Amino acid sequence: MGHGHAHGGGHGHSHGGGIPSGSAAARNKGRLAWALGLTLTYMLAEVVGGLLTGSLALLADAAHMVTDAGGLALALLAIHYAAKAPTAGKSFGYMRFEILAALANAVVLLGVTAYILYEAYRRFVEPTEILGWPMMLVALVGLGVNLASMKLLSGGSSESLNVKGAYFEVFSDMLGSVGVILAALVVMGTGWTWVDPLIGAGIGLFIVPRTWRLLSEALHILLEGTPPGVDLAALKTEIEAMPGVRRAYDLHAWTLTSGFDAMSGHVVVDDVAAGPGVIRAVRALMKERHGIEHVTVQVEDEALATEAAHLPV
Repeated sequence: MGHGHAHGGGHGHSHGGGIPSGSAAARNKGRLAWALGLTLTYMLAEVVGGLLTGSLALLADAAHMVTDAGGLALALLAIHYAAKAPTAGKSFGYMRFEILAALANAVVLLGVTAYILYEAYRRFVEPTEILGWPMMLVALVGLGVNLASMKLLSGGSSESLNVKGAYFEVFSDMLGSVGVILAALVVMGTGWTWVDPLIGAGIGLFIVPRTWRLLSEALHILLEGTPPGVDLAALKTEIEAMPGVRRAYDLHAWTLTSGFDAMSGHVVVDDVAAGPGVIRAVRALMKERHGIEHVTVQVEDEALATEAAHLPV
C-alpha cells in the first residue's frame, strides 16, 4: 500500500493500509472533480435564479444540488485522505475525515429541507409572483449539467462504491430538474403559482430519506458500530469451534471509514504454543468470510484470561 508497514509475525496484526493509490476511486478522481465543478457552478446559478424568479422549486433543486456536491466532495475527500500516510500522532491517518464530512453534510441538509418546507407553507398561504420563462431556462441548463455529470460518472460507478454514490446523487438530481421544468410549464401555462411551492416541497422531501440514511450510517461508524454483515455472536461461535480453542471474548469489529473494517479479540487456548496457528486461522476466517484484513488477535491461556477478567474496567 506504499506506507512501508513492518509486518510483525507473532502479534497477529495485519494491515488493510487504506485505499491503494491505483484503486477504482483514485482512477475516477478526474471525473469526480469535473462533475463537482459543474455541479457547484450550476448550484450557484440555481440559487441566484431561484431568488430572482421567486421560484421555490429552483431553490429546492439547488438544495438537491448541495447534496450532490456534498456526495461528490465526499468521494474526492475520501480518495485524498485515504492516500495520506498515517503519522505517529494519528496512527490511522485521516480516514475518519470522510465520515465526519458525511455527518456534517447530512445535518446541513436536514436544516435546508426544514427551511424549504417552511417556505413552501408560507407561499401556500400567500402566493408570490413567479417568473416562468427564466425559471424554465435555469431548469433546462440544470438538466443539461446533470446529464453531462451522469455521462462523466457512468463509467466509474460500476467499479467504485464512492463513484456509485455520486452517480445516484446526480441521477436523483436530474429528476429534480425535470420537476422544476414541469413546475415552470404549469406556472406559465395556467398561472397557478401554488404548483411551484408544491413541487419545491416535493423535491425537499425527496432528499430526506437519503439524508437520514447518510446520517445514521455516519453515526453508526462514529459509535464504533459493528459493520453490516458481521455477526459477532456467530463469529464467537466460529472461533470457539476451532481446534485447541477454549473460548473467545472481547470481540470487536468496527469500521474506520467506508471500505475499511477492523477486528480485534482475545482467544483462550489449551496450549499457547499453538498460538500462531490460531491467529492464522482467525485471520483467514476474517479475510475470506468478511473481507476484513485489519485483524488483531491476542492469544492467552486460562490464567491470563482469568487475570484479565479481574482487572478493573
